[in-house]
Amino acid sequence: MGLQIAVRHVGDIAILDLQGRATIGPSTDSLTANLRKLIDDGELKVLLNLAGATQFDSSSISTIVRAFVSLRTRGGALKLLSPRGNVKMVLEMLRLLNVIPNFDDEAAALISFESRKASSR
Repeated sequence: MGLQIAVRHVGDIAILDLQGRATIGPSTDSLTANLRKLIDDGELKVLLNLAGATQFDSSSISTIVRAFVSLRTRGGALKLLSPRGNVKMVLEMLRLLNVIPNFDDEAAALISFESRKASSR
């Protein structure tokens, strides 16, 4: 199964629910296009829900890192939700979980976007 992406919003936070394998080709192209559209449309808070993601390769990791850097440059944030299994292992090996904020609980992840705004005042 390729990658399925559902985009939803909770307030001003865009959540991408990822399901399946994000590997080079159409699935990574779709992830790139979705993230690029959100960023180009002015979204500053993006949460990637990885609970249903089963595989990431270097191209999908690169896409996520580019989005993370792009959002941070614009004063926004990209965070990860519920990385599991092989996806979590790859992110840990690359030490990305030490760099990109990540959460196991959606409510905690959503609150973290607000606390960042409050602390910058």
